[in-house]
Amino acid sequence: MIRSRTAQLIFQTFYVALGAVGVLGSIGLYDAEFDADFFVYFTNLSNYLCITVVLCELVRTARRRDDGPVDFAPQLKFVSVIAILLTFFVFNLLLAGQPDRDPAQNFQVTSLLFHVALPLMFTFDWLLCYEHRRVRWTWPFAATIFPLCYVGFVYIRAWLCHFDPDTPLLYPYFFLDAAQLGVGGVLRWIGVLLIAFIAFGYLMVGLDRVLPADDRAGAPAREVATELD
Repeated sequence: MIRSRTAQLIFQTFYVALGAVGVLGSIGLYDAEFDADFFVYFTNLSNYLCITVVLCELVRTARRRDDGPVDFAPQLKFVSVIAILLTFFVFNLLLAGQPDRDPAQNFQVTSLLFHVALPLMFTFDWLLCYEHRRVRWTWPFAATIFPLCYVGFVYIRAWLCHFDPDTPLLYPYFFLDAAQLGVGGVLRWIGVLLIAFIAFGYLMVGLDRVLPADDRAGAPAREVATELD
């Protein structure tokens, strides 16, 4: 476990710096053309959330004087970990190899950052820097709020665009494309992903239970026991 304040500051600063590189790429800077639809992708939104969380961690760690676990918003951190791992797995298992996707896109800087590097770094930050054995059993269900809100956003946007197929990125992911899959097909995909999402959340809860708790938590009890002896 990483409890060194200096190590945490270095890691968090590096993450935020890489995040800034990714954010600039996500809005089209490296293509010299502003991408007006940057907000449509779950990949972008989930990474923006995680970058914001780590930025808040960085500020909190910088203000702290002593070593210790990162303690910024543990429930939000857990929810964000599940969301960004959804991004990681869905892209790498379902989307990266789609026939209509140019494989070269997978190796662009923004894609590598937002689909691989930053999700893994964010997860390692939770695994190594946060205090464990505190995640509640209800948190995996709370983690579904963000992706479900995203699905609602996609269809509200499609409705506002009158479901016009000429609208850019009307359905940003194939499993949300009601025109191709039909309502039943979309609902099946959402159901499968939701069940997998919750199941994965409980795997993470189980992992949290087996990870070592903060060593400092038992220190006061040990000191009292020593004094009594």
